[in-house]
Amino acid sequence: MAKSMVLLMIMALSYFTTTANLQVKNIFLLAGQSNMSGLGGVVMNIWDGIVPLECSPNPAILKLDANLQWVEATEPLHADIDVNVTCGIGPGMPFANYLLNKTSCLGIVGLVPCAMAGNKISEWQKGTFLYNQLVTRATAAAVQECGVIRAMLWYQGESDTVRPSDANAYKGRMQNFFTDLRSDLGLPELLIIQVALASGLNYTETVREAQLNPDLPNVVTVDAKGLQLEKDNLHLTASSQVLLGQMMADAFL
Repeated sequence: MAKSMVLLMIMALSYFTTTANLQVKNIFLLAGQSNMSGLGGVVMNIWDGIVPLECSPNPAILKLDANLQWVEATEPLHADIDVNVTCGIGPGMPFANYLLNKTSCLGIVGLVPCAMAGNKISEWQKGTFLYNQLVTRATAAAVQECGVIRAMLWYQGESDTVRPSDANAYKGRMQNFFTDLRSDLGLPELLIIQVALASGLNYTETVREAQLNPDLPNVVTVDAKGLQLEKDNLHLTASSQVLLGQMMADAFL
């Protein structure tokens, strides 16, 4: 009896995994630094545990976890990816929920979290750890022949506002990163929805100027300036992350 029960459990798990893989139709890559991994609701390295309605789990929203398996997506979305910080609410879940609410025929949404806190765009250049991880996870999500990568959501740049050399080099590095990624994924027209910074230090406007004028096709910029920040004046609040996710969904639609 015990062996039969174990066999049934294994078969059920295998069926769920296979069914989830077969259902993923619309894949979205989530990359950048802490405001993409999401620190909404995090104070003094503690997440308050509050999940806004717009970030609720939905059987039609899956995520590729750290083990490259499709699982039902829940907040904090990046908890098993950006493991060196305490993650909270980010834009990924409100983005996906808003898409499904607006487009009844969209089908299953697959989110691929890849963001890491505290990095510069130089750390996303071809050949770096973050770049290779992004390509690996994106490829793992797509090679199962069960879906199409629709877009990358990109929110990064605060770390490049500290020094003028980083800020001035941002545009060229951004263009190189986007171009190399499209080439390595075999998606020369991949839609990239990026965020113009809501916060930063001395050279924020230099980086924002590059983000608002990327000079590349199929790169759409959503401006986060003016969205409410946490008390650290760096990270978006949970309610701001909800708004940002919806803004990015509108940009995609």
